[in-house]
Amino acid sequence: MVLNAITLGYYLFLQQPSTTQTLTAAQENITQPLAFTNSAKYIPPIIGNKD
Repeated sequence: MVLNAITLGYYLFLQQPSTTQTLTAAQENITQPLAFTNSAKYIPPIIGNKD
């Protein structure tokens, strides 16, 4: 049980995770600016009236 606690502590606090290619690509996508499209012009007109 003590060995399990030591191993868990090592993996949680001491070992730094290695960055994979997928993680690196995702971080690069996050830092890139996003393209914005105004979707309000695609909303269909209101049908009927509000009586």
